[in-house]
Amino acid sequence: MKLNPVVPFEPVSAETPPVNMEDWIAQVKWDGVRMLIYCDGSETKLINRRLHDRTQQYPEFQDVSRYCSARSFILDGEMIAFDHAKPSFPEVMKRDSLRTQSSIQRGIKQVPVTYMVFDVLYHDGIWVTDQSLLHRQSLLRRIVQPNEQVQLVDNFNDPAALLHLMKQRGMEGIVCKDLNSAYAAGGKDRRWQKIKIFHDLHAVVGGVTFRAGTVNALLLGVYRGDKLMYIGHAGTGKLSVQDWRDITERIQPLIVQERTFANVPERSKDAVWVKPELVVKVTFMEWTPGGTMRHPSIQAFVDLPPDECRGQ
Repeated sequence: MKLNPVVPFEPVSAETPPVNMEDWIAQVKWDGVRMLIYCDGSETKLINRRLHDRTQQYPEFQDVSRYCSARSFILDGEMIAFDHAKPSFPEVMKRDSLRTQSSIQRGIKQVPVTYMVFDVLYHDGIWVTDQSLLHRQSLLRRIVQPNEQVQLVDNFNDPAALLHLMKQRGMEGIVCKDLNSAYAAGGKDRRWQKIKIFHDLHAVVGGVTFRAGTVNALLLGVYRGDKLMYIGHAGTGKLSVQDWRDITERIQPLIVQERTFANVPERSKDAVWVKPELVVKVTFMEWTPGGTMRHPSIQAFVDLPPDECRGQ
């Protein structure tokens, strides 16, 4: 039977774990690439959550007998890579972005990956998406044979303790799942809830970009010594449509011709530079290897002297 790719079930964002955890479990939220492995008995494919084929990028998973005893299956999990013993999204993207056969073969050795399995949708000719997560996890433990490249994601009963541990280790967060939940392919609801761990800081607005005459993103920086260093741009967060209109008016008298950052921002081509007088509070997930924020989100403008915005 040919297995057509499905959009995976997604968790919704939450601030705190569910109050009653009697029928829930918590899992580590791995900082990787969501990936489903499809095996119909004759062909094996790896498809990401956007339904893009990534089979050639990860050839080491073609020998399914090394990690799964089922004749046919669909596994759901996260493809991760490590940087100094910590899962790193930039590292796994080095593998995911490879396209030529020679670079992929080098990548297998240079950027080894691990597939963290947390669900099963199909097993030996039968869809199990209508079964409970408790049943599907029991099935996973029977058919998946862990090795150095494939691991089962552990369950934890104390989400607060797990979240605290993830904060200590600088990890991405946790996911809480209802053990009674079926798997809703293409769905997204509160039976799965993700609690992400973010860092926050105060940053100076050193530039903006426009869309249709209205500011749509802020270029942000912090001071290192007496130099304003670009650390990323943000166009999402808790600002309303009216807030963006107000910002558009507010920056007009601050516009300057010369770049305000000591380094060159990635959006230099479309940027309009402004005097570094406005300060925002921004949350983000982690620092990238290039020294910019990953997934920054604007929380609010704050009344703070710009030169107090200092970075690492």
